[in-house]
Amino acid sequence: MANGSLNKVQLIGNLGTDPEVKHFDNGGSLARFPIATSESYTNKVNEKVELTEWHTIIARGGLVDVVSKYLKKGDKVYIEGRIRSRSWQDPATKETRYSTEIVTDNLIMLGSRASGPNDQSNNAPAKPQSYGESNLSSSTLNMAAEQSQDEDDLPF
Repeated sequence: MANGSLNKVQLIGNLGTDPEVKHFDNGGSLARFPIATSESYTNKVNEKVELTEWHTIIARGGLVDVVSKYLKKGDKVYIEGRIRSRSWQDPATKETRYSTEIVTDNLIMLGSRASGPNDQSNNAPAKPQSYGESNLSSSTLNMAAEQSQDEDDLPF
């Protein structure tokens, strides 16, 4: 924290679509996909309310290969990254457009898919797979996996 600020995001959610991958002339690549995070509560008139937020995730570098090979619509993932806002000129309307994205530097697949994209045995839960620049401890991996699988199984 050089200047006393921090830009860090942690999300657990489900992919809304299959990732879209773009390759550039300079050899770089980028993957973009939305994830949904939801929360629910009971309001004052005893109605259950569910709020869903959509987040656009951007992956670069080696994460693009992982995302394109292993992630599909509906998969549950843990995303760690930073918020980036940008603006651009819409060529059709000449209006300035804005978007807010999460640039990920770490992701963990939390779903029940087995070892790979061609593996047909989707019955057994998979061990969470971590990919990215930062390395999480095994306790963090276990905690994220347990939270995604047993949210209602509290010890108290």
